[in-house]
Amino acid sequence: MEKMNETPAPPTPPGAGRRWLTVVVWVAVLGLLALLGFGLIRRQQGPVAVGSRMPDFTLTTFDGETIASTDLQGKVLLVNFWASWCIPCEQEAAALEQASQLYSDDEAVFLGVDYVDTETEARAYLARFGITYPNGPDLGTRISQAFRIRGVPESYIVAPDGVIVSVKIGPYQSLQEITDAIDAARGGG
Repeated sequence: MEKMNETPAPPTPPGAGRRWLTVVVWVAVLGLLALLGFGLIRRQQGPVAVGSRMPDFTLTTFDGETIASTDLQGKVLLVNFWASWCIPCEQEAAALEQASQLYSDDEAVFLGVDYVDTETEARAYLARFGITYPNGPDLGTRISQAFRIRGVPESYIVAPDGVIVSVKIGPYQSLQEITDAIDAARGGG
């Protein structure tokens, strides 16, 4: 029986496996840095500003209703970010509810977005202030990230064409301030 000539495999250079590992680690580090950089750039942009298009979002209310922002096109919309633990939010809660009662859903839609809260505390807050307009939790902070909010309360009034026409950082000071902003968005102020 003849022995077959086997050609030995060329020797692996020392450290070749480690080079691949180093390349993979560097690619992962650079990818992470790129993500962090993108996040910082978005954060430094500040909240969505007047003249910007409203970000698309979907809010599932505490009553289980799903409201998509795209379904509200053609209406004036007030989006209020709040939390039960927020003392300044309490200062505007009654006025927001009063304002919501002054307009039909064809004139203006109010949406409350509960930021980083517990459902029990949020429901108690809504009951304490008698808030009847739709409110829901910002699960995973997706909506607040889309608006790039910096804190609560923050409110955005959106014209029927989907463009933000008013941004209020901090609490509204009066019912009149709210209605003036909504009437301006409706074209009546």
